[in-house]
Amino acid sequence: MGVDKWIALQLAPERIDDAPAEQIVASYESLGWKTPDIVGLFNEVQRARRVEQRQLSQSGDTAAKRDARLELRADPELMAVQRKAQRVVADVQSSKLARAVVSERQLNEVMVDFWENHFSVFAGKGQTRYYLTEYDRDVIRPHALGKFRDLLGAVAHSPAMLFYLDNWQSAADSMHPVLASPQRGRVPGRRFGRPGIIGGDLGGMIPPAIARDPELRRRWEQATPEERERFLRQGAQQRRARGLNENYARELMELHTLGVDGGYTQQDVINVARALTGWSIEPRVGAFVFRPEFHDAAEKVILGRTFPGGHGEDEGEQVLDMLAKHPSTAHFIARKLTVHFVADSAPPQLVERAAQTFLRTNGDIREVVRTIVTSPEFFTRAAYRAKVKAPFELVASALRVMGARPDTTPRTVQVVARLGQPMFGRQTPDGWPDHGDAWMNTGAILNRINFGLALAAGRVPGATLAEWPGTSELRTGSRQQQADGVIKRILGGEASPETRSILVSGENPLLSKLSKDSLGRIADDDPAMMGVDPVRDRPVRPNAGLRGAGAARGPLDRPVALNGLAQVVGLALGAPEFQRR
Repeated sequence: MGVDKWIALQLAPERIDDAPAEQIVASYESLGWKTPDIVGLFNEVQRARRVEQRQLSQSGDTAAKRDARLELRADPELMAVQRKAQRVVADVQSSKLARAVVSERQLNEVMVDFWENHFSVFAGKGQTRYYLTEYDRDVIRPHALGKFRDLLGAVAHSPAMLFYLDNWQSAADSMHPVLASPQRGRVPGRRFGRPGIIGGDLGGMIPPAIARDPELRRRWEQATPEERERFLRQGAQQRRARGLNENYARELMELHTLGVDGGYTQQDVINVARALTGWSIEPRVGAFVFRPEFHDAAEKVILGRTFPGGHGEDEGEQVLDMLAKHPSTAHFIARKLTVHFVADSAPPQLVERAAQTFLRTNGDIREVVRTIVTSPEFFTRAAYRAKVKAPFELVASALRVMGARPDTTPRTVQVVARLGQPMFGRQTPDGWPDHGDAWMNTGAILNRINFGLALAAGRVPGATLAEWPGTSELRTGSRQQQADGVIKRILGGEASPETRSILVSGENPLLSKLSKDSLGRIADDDPAMMGVDPVRDRPVRPNAGLRGAGAARGPLDRPVALNGLAQVVGLALGAPEFQRR
């Protein structure tokens, strides 16, 4: 259809029939689960583990404890629950990679990956993993090419982000007024009782935390004034113990909207955090809830704008409105998208045009991307293969070019982790780097070459050389013909003389050198490479399940000896040209 029409169609993914991807997604049972069900599942696992610990502690000698542990873990109901819990995170990871491999809505999948990295959350932090299914399905995907403000708001209300960056427990300190009750409207500038203490005459009002719970409300109505006062003092102590948490407010401004040079101050961070107090989670169901009793209702000044006192949840919405429309946000998002699609050193003129599109269209992501991918800068020779593929992109593109079937097990996801990018595994909120030098160290290059060879050898699930579209044509050709055919089909028809020589000879001097290099493996103790055991809530290395004790070795651990067409294909997948996009 031609590149222009293809780009236009990709910018309208709703027009693209994506039945194969939808069928794959339907095969993951847990992707249809609601968050309350997932929360209940994990709670059941934790309860079972507490029972296990109690029973083990009551056992006598070491042999008795071993027998008790084996007996408990042989419980079919407990094992079934644990397996279901383990699937939650694994299915989100696996389905994301499967979509990237088979979806015809390719640009939409690129944007989902971009935004999940931009609004990064770490699956290994506590309850965050409970909320990943909803985060991918209901927060990021519906807004990937929509309005930035809608996406920003969805993220701000998501339990995954609120828990990961601790805003769910951020509360006004005792020196600021709080809202009394949503049922009675706003109470501007009012404290209950003495400054710093919630208590005194409530004028008949029932605190909202009590009003929401029928049992607590019944007990409140039957309590004496002294008992009510004591209860409220305890609530104030809890709120002071929590206090104001600036984590989300800081990352909201620095990483999500304005950028580190966006013109805000530390006082702005504090006041945004105050505006977002009360934005919390109902832990029993894993849903967003606004808690007026924790909200700082005093006047605030943010980025030079005064926010009058006496407001509640709407104050946070006003802050999000302001940040989404700010020129610094337009420039920050435009630059980040330009870096992603064009080059690590984003062309300044294109960044400015994309920022103006952002402002003119009220943050329409689709139109900003259109400005970038239809620009002259996007089509320049300098932008061609200027970007190094991140591990997720490398694995997805290699499987696509091989015509692989999607892997619905965690095995290929583990390969992505082994290459250095465990999915939802970035501990810090800045997301994975989007520049080449972060991915092309010595160990990474060796693992990438080994991955290409393993894929051609059929050691990566879903991919076999026999099913590669070029095999029937090239199998019986000469080595030179095979090299030319592989360059055409896998490397876009262009390869350096060095790459072509390696494909013809079958010898890669770099591979020999790296194999002898002690740096040729990802360090097992690198904190950035850690994943998480979703049941036991503890870090695990990305190699666990690939090289773990007693586990089957992974495709990057075993030496691969290839010849013929398989060797040519494997070397091409590890070539510098394929490592770039």
